[in-house]
Order: sequence, then C-alpha cells, then structure tokens
Amino acid sequence: MAYMSQEKKSKINAVIKPILKNYGLKGSLSVNNHSTLVLTIKAGSIDFLGNYKDKINLSLSRKPFHGFHEEKYIQVNQYYLADQFSGRALEVMEKLKTTMFAGNHDNSDAMIDHFDVGWYVSINVGKWDKPYINTLDNL
Repeated sequence: MAYMSQEKKSKINAVIKPILKNYGLKGSLSVNNHSTLVLTIKAGSIDFLGNYKDKINLSLSRKPFHGFHEEKYIQVNQYYLADQFSGRALEVMEKLKTTMFAGNHDNSDAMIDHFDVGWYVSINVGKWDKPYINTLDNL
C-alpha cells in the first residue's frame, strides 16, 4: 500500500531544495492523503509554460495534454516528460522526478489490477489558484 510519511518527505526535501535553488526555482514539497509526494514549482527563471506549449505544438501537432490549464499551471505527467518539455525545462524535470522516486518501488501489474507502489508522485508547475510566476517576465 502506498505510504508517504513526513519523515520521508523531509529527507527527499533536503535533496530537492538544492536542485530548485540551482535552477533558480521556488517550490514546495507536500504530502497528499499520506500516499502522494507532491512538488509544486511556484516561480522561477525557466519558462515551463511556454516550453510546454512550444513542445506540444511542434512535436505532436495536437491538443495539449490533459494537465495544461489556460497557460496558468501544469499538472505534469511524469511518465512523458520528453514529450512535454525540452532543453533546460526537461533537464530539471528529469532531475526532480529521479529524486522524488529515489527509494520507491513499483511492483504493479495493471493486467491483473494489482497496484503496489511505495508512494505516488505528482509534479505541478503552479496551482489552479496561484499561477506559475516566470521571473524572466519581470525583468
């Protein structure tokens, strides 16, 4: 059964914070329903929203993924990072994902409806009520 404790979150947060700082980002780590580790990137010098929009339009020529909301925030699908981001945005997302999954396990088998993970991971760029702030726009 998926479980994320505050103690595990604190250990992961100690590694996440330097990554965010290194890329000029501000974010927070939280736990949702004792099962999901949630990273919310609030502001920074990387244009995630523009990068996402450009990558989707260039590579897929279709509607953006479900998690893109009116250019205010993104609920990132961590399984398709390369389809959603490029360049520096992709680089930081991959580092964050790797760090958030460190020590996790996934013995799930969808064919037999068996789901066994250590914890779930969710990455958001902004939130529905607090859009991502691109600090480059403020220069």
